[in-house]
Amino acid sequence: MKNVTDSFLSLGHWPSAGSFGFNTDILATNPINLSVVLGVLIFFGKGVCASCLNEWKDNLLSLSDLLDNRKQRILNTIRNSEELRGGAIEQLEKARVRLSKVQIEAEQFRVNGYSEIEREKLNLINSTYKTLEQLENYKNETIHFEQQRAINQVRQRIFQQALEGALGTLNSCLNNELHLRTISANIGMFGTIKEITD
Repeated sequence: MKNVTDSFLSLGHWPSAGSFGFNTDILATNPINLSVVLGVLIFFGKGVCASCLNEWKDNLLSLSDLLDNRKQRILNTIRNSEELRGGAIEQLEKARVRLSKVQIEAEQFRVNGYSEIEREKLNLINSTYKTLEQLENYKNETIHFEQQRAINQVRQRIFQQALEGALGTLNSCLNNELHLRTISANIGMFGTIKEITD
């Protein structure tokens, strides 16, 4: 144990060829290191990747259902707004009919009250356009509100699912045996350092 610890502590003095040690030549060791690391990752990562992929698939399906529901709500809101718009257009047509009646009466009574009839006509047109504008604004605000609400719910759902996935992965990777081995290795390393310093 002392020999292994000495090899870690004296980084400047590497053993000669033929014995165990660290090779600091990056060009010579990089492909070997990469193949070892990739081998370890592939060996230990198979189960984690498969469970993560299945979990992500389930999460994507539930997310797709949530988005479909939101889409239906938004479409219903748009449909309601279109119906309101249709009602406003119908009111506009009625106002135009009324306006034409007012115009006929204006021709008949031009001499007596031309200016008052003209004022009523303008007020009628202005109020109709204001009503249409208010309905259009209400439709746009409703659509924007529903979109923001859907986006916020999707963000919360993705964050929650990612957090649950990360906790599940951590809990499945940490077990008592691994925890005890880590503690034992750290205690051994501290004992070796104490022996070296004494």
